[in-house]
Amino acid sequence: MSARPKEIVQKVNAAFDRADVEGFLSCCAEDVVWTMVGDKTVKGKRAIREWMGSMLVEPPKFTVDAVIGDGDLATAFGDMTMKEKDGSVGPYSYCDVYRFKGDKIVELKSYVIQKKDVDG
Repeated sequence: MSARPKEIVQKVNAAFDRADVEGFLSCCAEDVVWTMVGDKTVKGKRAIREWMGSMLVEPPKFTVDAVIGDGDLATAFGDMTMKEKDGSVGPYSYCDVYRFKGDKIVELKSYVIQKKDVDG
């Protein structure tokens, strides 16, 4: 594993923040697999490029609480807001788990949970 997993994940998060699909994909292997747990799995750079291009009108706004790396894995987690289909803004928490081969991401699993208002 590269000694740079945290740097690469930080670069990926900066690309997501700018809605820079190509910046994200430059960190990925050609056969990368991205699983949105509970939703769908997208395989390969081309399919991810197409999916990301059709998915959002406005990129999510997020904060990264921490990036943790160990072996060929790195994890980033925090909070984000995404514009909903009805125009409202929804709050979410996320955790992204990256698996690397060398300096390239070969697998990404994203866990995203909508926050609920809690009274009291």
